[in-house]
Amino acid sequence: MTSPAPIDPSPKAKALGKKGVPFFQTLKAFLSSELAVYSVRRLGQALVTLLLASALCFTVIQLSPSNYLDALKLDPKISQERIKELSQLFGLDRPPIEQYFRWLWQVVTQLNFGDSFISQRPVVDLLWERVPNTLLLAIASIILTWGIAIPLGIVGAVNQNRWLDQLLQVLSYIGQGFPSFITALALLFFAQSTPFFPVGGMTSINHDDLNWLGRQLDIGWHMILPTLALSITSFAGLQRITRGNLLDVLRQNYIQTARAKGLPENRVIYVHALRNAVNPLITLLGFEFASLLGGAFIAEYFFNWPGLGRLTLQAVQAIDLYLIMGTLMMGAAMLILGNFLADILLKVVDPRIQLDDRGIN
Repeated sequence: MTSPAPIDPSPKAKALGKKGVPFFQTLKAFLSSELAVYSVRRLGQALVTLLLASALCFTVIQLSPSNYLDALKLDPKISQERIKELSQLFGLDRPPIEQYFRWLWQVVTQLNFGDSFISQRPVVDLLWERVPNTLLLAIASIILTWGIAIPLGIVGAVNQNRWLDQLLQVLSYIGQGFPSFITALALLFFAQSTPFFPVGGMTSINHDDLNWLGRQLDIGWHMILPTLALSITSFAGLQRITRGNLLDVLRQNYIQTARAKGLPENRVIYVHALRNAVNPLITLLGFEFASLLGGAFIAEYFFNWPGLGRLTLQAVQAIDLYLIMGTLMMGAAMLILGNFLADILLKVVDPRIQLDDRGIN
């Protein structure tokens, strides 16, 4: 008696079988790769950093001699019973250590940062409304700064000690000499003196009546002055750093060797020299992003831009405990993410760099 012939799998099953093995092999290779190990390590460091930052921020807020309810106590229309009810509702009647751990437990288990005392709305909703506006301003400033500063730094290095290089150095010194708030005030005065730019806000009165393209152009029109206020100081410093790095690379022996072999000067500068000179600039990208977030607070205040900076200022003025904690934690998370992306970008630009050997914390 012969045994039955094995069942031949269908073409679909064969295809799934062939695709399944490479998929799991690829997934296993990625999980064991340098990038995955580095990402997991940085994630653990980020969580510890956020935990310590939250504890520090909460402690500093508790050191304040007053709280949100103190202002309400001065209002004769609000009774003491209502004050007591609000204190219980917000959890302000509990010891500070209990308030902190209750808040931390809500964040970890439910991603719930509590409710704002001022608006009686979830803090998460307020953050999602404001964070994209701040990121839009910061990213636009980075694009403008790097798009102008790096080419001018290259021009200054190629024309070292000539009149063009000296002019660019003077402009960079002037740009670095102006603090962000002075630049913002000057641009605000310019906007009030001319009809070309809006004085403040993110949109015009008729914004909702415009089509999709018109709305995007309207937002871009309102972004010009705040972006310039953020970019001028950053541009001046980045232009000088680009010039200095490129001059150092151009003095290296392998650059002299490339020139001796008869390579075109443009190829020597833009292919061999610039690629090595740009690595330190990418490392600075994370710090640049951090400084832009700090400068965005000033630009948002002067130009009435509805971003995270203005929300943080309003929360601090009202001592809105959970809103302060939410905005500070979101700002810290954005800074950590910016530095992480800068490290990954540096690895992409120069594959020779080993993330595990960089010692970045």
